[in-house]
Amino acid sequence: MDDIQDIEKKALSEIKKTDSKKEINKIEKRYLGKGGIVSEIFKLISESSPEKRADMGKKANELKVLISKKIGEKKGEIKSEAKKTKEQNFDFTLPGVSPDFGHLHPITQSLREIIRIFEGMGFSVVQGPDVETVRYNFDALNFPKDHPAREMQDTLFIEKEDFLMRTHTSPVQVRFMEKREPPFRIIVPGRVYRNETTDASHEINFYQTEGLMVGKKITVANFKAIIMEFIENFFDGDIDIRLRPSFFPFTEPSFEVDMTCTICDGKGCSVCSNTGWIEVLGAGMVHPNVLKNSNVDSDKWQGFAFGMGIDRLAMIKYGIEDTRLFYSGNLDFLNQF
Repeated sequence: MDDIQDIEKKALSEIKKTDSKKEINKIEKRYLGKGGIVSEIFKLISESSPEKRADMGKKANELKVLISKKIGEKKGEIKSEAKKTKEQNFDFTLPGVSPDFGHLHPITQSLREIIRIFEGMGFSVVQGPDVETVRYNFDALNFPKDHPAREMQDTLFIEKEDFLMRTHTSPVQVRFMEKREPPFRIIVPGRVYRNETTDASHEINFYQTEGLMVGKKITVANFKAIIMEFIENFFDGDIDIRLRPSFFPFTEPSFEVDMTCTICDGKGCSVCSNTGWIEVLGAGMVHPNVLKNSNVDSDKWQGFAFGMGIDRLAMIKYGIEDTRLFYSGNLDFLNQF
């Protein structure tokens, strides 16, 4: 028993004297660690006579609890003292360090700007599912059965071709018109998917904004006025546009919309292939078959639809030459916006 008392006095003295985190850890290992002094005491107890074993075990346990408690208290004192010293050495007159804040992705910024402009012209924002049915993505939009967009190499089909990742946001036109009575004007922003080979101007997914306006006397003139207002606001300048004849299954007549090249102001450069014009969107008057498929009377109502790539608009606006940069996660690029 005298040995246990001596060990207790020695341990408490060592704990009391130390003020080092490193040293208190050494003391803890020496007394309480595997193969430490207390462990050796318990080994000796197991070898002693039965009549002494109970009393020795009790005192050994008390020793272990006491040393553990004192080491814990000493660790708290050392930690508190270190914190106090750190505070005393800190210069509170130094200027603070500003944290790094995130910011919106350039495509998100462009999307919000598009929404702001169209909402200012009375358009509502509507959304739809990314996974579409063949009916909404093709059939209801007047795509013929043999249209190339239905092929596996152009479209990401799933579930035995009954479902697919939408190739455009146009399906929301039909979904919306099935449940609403005209007149209305909406835009449909969202992500779309194409089975494309990735390069500087193509990605397997990108963002698109669909527009739709239906009424009794809606004409191409209404479309041109609205798109001119949008382009001048989005690109913040006096910009001309032109309409070129084109073909889309879901509009008739159909046309491509070009705008004055913002790089050369229409004089001609490498960006616009020396034409002075940049293609920005496709549009047209909603095909009567699409209205019919959406339960809208085409003899009573008519309207226009358009679709534009948000990625492309952002590239033109910010002078970006490679669309892959948007999805690269490269902070050197993204932090410019």
